[in-house]
Amino acid sequence: MIKVILASKSPRRKEILERIGVSFETIPSKADETFLKNENPQEAVVRIAREKAAFVSRQFVDKRNTLIIGADTVVCLDKTILGQPKDENEAKSMLKILQGRSHIVYTGISLLKNGEDEADGFSESLVEFYPMTMDEIEWYVRSKEPLDKAGAYGVQGKGSIFIRKIEGSFHNVMGFPVDLFYKLLKKLNLDLSEICCIVFLEIYIYKRFLV
Repeated sequence: MIKVILASKSPRRKEILERIGVSFETIPSKADETFLKNENPQEAVVRIAREKAAFVSRQFVDKRNTLIIGADTVVCLDKTILGQPKDENEAKSMLKILQGRSHIVYTGISLLKNGEDEADGFSESLVEFYPMTMDEIEWYVRSKEPLDKAGAYGVQGKGSIFIRKIEGSFHNVMGFPVDLFYKLLKKLNLDLSEICCIVFLEIYIYKRFLV
């Protein structure tokens, strides 16, 4: 079985990979996540995901039989890009401009196999919020859930109550689009059996098509 490394400290990405039965270890990347001037969000999330994977790859002398996963997510409202809020006040400001409106979530994934074979791409989803009162925003921010999430909300947690609809991948909004991950694995000629525990994979597929 190939050694899989997630170059991220995100608990949501970790949770998603665990749900689909991927056997992996986590090594957070310290790559610079600053956007470049005139860079659009699609280009940025792919570039940053690629740099995260490359940063972790450089820590290995022997890169044979390894697959490193880099990922990056941003929320984009019109031409404004929203990353993780720096504090509660910034979280409140982000939610104030998102409430009652639609925005786009972009996630880039980069897979680096054996330190040289690379496949990457991005996913996008449209998310529409219900109107929120200031009391609701303050209640939500006090829960601390928004503080480590792009756009200051979590689709899989308390933030889900404020979301009217999602067009596109739910897992993309959560931070790791599994459909894109699957397609990128295929580009690298990797089978799920090489990275997943078969018992968990069978359970995941069964549940996915049952509902």
